[in-house]
Amino acid sequence: MDVLHSMFIMVAYVLVSSVKASMAVNDSIGVSQFMSDGMTLVSQDGMFELGFFSPGNSTKRYLGIWYKKVAMHAVVWVANRVNPINGNSGKLTLDNTGNIILISNNGSVVWSTTSQREPLNPVAHLMDSGNLVVWNDGGSDSNDILWQSFDYPTDTYLLGMKLGRDLQNGFEWRITSWKSVDDPSPGNFSLGLALSDYPEFAIMNGTKKFSQIGPWNGLYYSGLPSLNAYSDIEISYVSNQKEIYYTFSSKNGSVISRTVINQTSKVLSRYVWVEKAQTWRIYESLPGDVCDNFGLCGAYGSCITTSAPICQCLKGFRPKSAEAWNSSNWAQGCVRDESLSCTDIGEGIGIANTTDGFFKFEGLKLPDTQHTRLLQNLDIHGCSALCLNNCSCMAYTNSDISGGGHGCVMWFGDLIDIKLFQSGGQDLYIRMPASESEKSKMQEYMEGYVDDTDLPLFDLLTINIATDKFSLNNKIGQGGFGPVYKGKLAHGPEIAVKRLSRSSGQGMAEFITEVKLIAKLQHRNLVKLLGCCIQGEEKLLVYEYVVNGSLDTFIFDQTKSKLLDWPRRFHIIFGVARGLLYLHQDSRLRIIHRDLKASNILLDDKLNPKISDFGMAKTFGGDQTEGNTNRVVGT
Repeated sequence: MDVLHSMFIMVAYVLVSSVKASMAVNDSIGVSQFMSDGMTLVSQDGMFELGFFSPGNSTKRYLGIWYKKVAMHAVVWVANRVNPINGNSGKLTLDNTGNIILISNNGSVVWSTTSQREPLNPVAHLMDSGNLVVWNDGGSDSNDILWQSFDYPTDTYLLGMKLGRDLQNGFEWRITSWKSVDDPSPGNFSLGLALSDYPEFAIMNGTKKFSQIGPWNGLYYSGLPSLNAYSDIEISYVSNQKEIYYTFSSKNGSVISRTVINQTSKVLSRYVWVEKAQTWRIYESLPGDVCDNFGLCGAYGSCITTSAPICQCLKGFRPKSAEAWNSSNWAQGCVRDESLSCTDIGEGIGIANTTDGFFKFEGLKLPDTQHTRLLQNLDIHGCSALCLNNCSCMAYTNSDISGGGHGCVMWFGDLIDIKLFQSGGQDLYIRMPASESEKSKMQEYMEGYVDDTDLPLFDLLTINIATDKFSLNNKIGQGGFGPVYKGKLAHGPEIAVKRLSRSSGQGMAEFITEVKLIAKLQHRNLVKLLGCCIQGEEKLLVYEYVVNGSLDTFIFDQTKSKLLDWPRRFHIIFGVARGLLYLHQDSRLRIIHRDLKASNILLDDKLNPKISDFGMAKTFGGDQTEGNTNRVVGT
């Protein structure tokens, strides 16, 4: 940020360093009056100045508007940005058709406005807002505008400007970067409105999206939740059949603010003038981080700045190419673990045969809205039903989250450019097959519990890499509920992964029981649970790796059993008893293991015992001494 700030200070100075001492001609010119190079118009409050300047190291002359009142006179608008004047021969005049004309010394027209209306006593006036306006019949009191520079912005957005579209006239309000410090002609980067049923604002690099600000959700733009916290400006968003635009205004009237898109830094930055420091300070930038780069994680990939890697497949999805994903090439995105069941049986009338459901993802920047449908009069329940009955509908949410939420927007096709915020963000309901939907709900529940215990959730890709895709060479045991594999986390410890068999008797209830019970247990004679994973059909528990395996491999092995002399056997028995005493008496809840056997006692490198496998365990209240079970458990 400091680098950008320093860069901007330098650029702002260079832009106006060649502006010559000038003579002000008030704040307006009338028909047939001329303003030559060296003369300027100054707004009534002295904030803005209109005149001729040469940018950077260029000797070419441009007509522009810049800040006059502040120390760093940054240029905010350029008239003839594609057609500069050679030498100091430029003249500005207002003709009797109400159009401003810029001419060179040979009389050729360099630039002009194009008002189609019949004028009556027109006047060109530089407003205190920085807007150059041609007023009809009597000046600014008439509210009759023939033309204004705010309709033709260059690289800078000023308070009071519109950004968006005039739908009736096919007119667009868009800011476009300078090519360079020396050349104000239009560059490749621009900020404007991308039209769709649910339109969004985006930074474009040529014709490609570079970073999306997102759609307006009633409170802020989906990609900029921080806008909701602005205390100095007020945002107005207008969307109707005639126009779609937003505009900023100052809440207290004293804020000097501008937003600039810069081709060199590839950043859209909002600056506020700090009078005490006599400098422009950056208050917001986009892209703000790498996750603001459009489509970085591909379809169904979520970008999270605090994770490693920063791209993660959404729950119920896996990398389309594991090899590319491992190489930090995430553009191919993610595909579903299981196919959807939906088939259309009533084409055109919104009827589908499906067992699909929806899972709510929270705290997101909404995906790209190019393929969306907006129904402003439909509530969230109607939106869900309508989306469910259309097999092409992949997600839905409220189009407006203010006042508890209302309106419906649905997504069709792949979901692209999703970002997860640390705070703020929106809910999005994504279509899932029935089994995945249930598992996702269960994982959501587990995540809520895990968040409370700081227990990590591992993704399947990490476990696959650690165990070499559950290689038989890494298999170290087989229990009643499935095999156990040895693994090695990248830059981490060795682990033991319990992989619940799909045909095992341990279902989701037993799985969650084991996680819930052991997550908070901390005792040297209990095996330590490092994390868990639910993805696709997989239910995995990740434990610390206990090097000597289970006690039964010693007891029933003629060679190993000789290592267990009576002192060691007593040490093991005593350790198991200590672990049970902790479970029965000293832990927060009384926990009865109910499946204690030699294969569930693990031995570390010093033959210290650790009780494992809590899938059949049962909890009791702290003062409860007996209870009933409804089925036979254990071995």
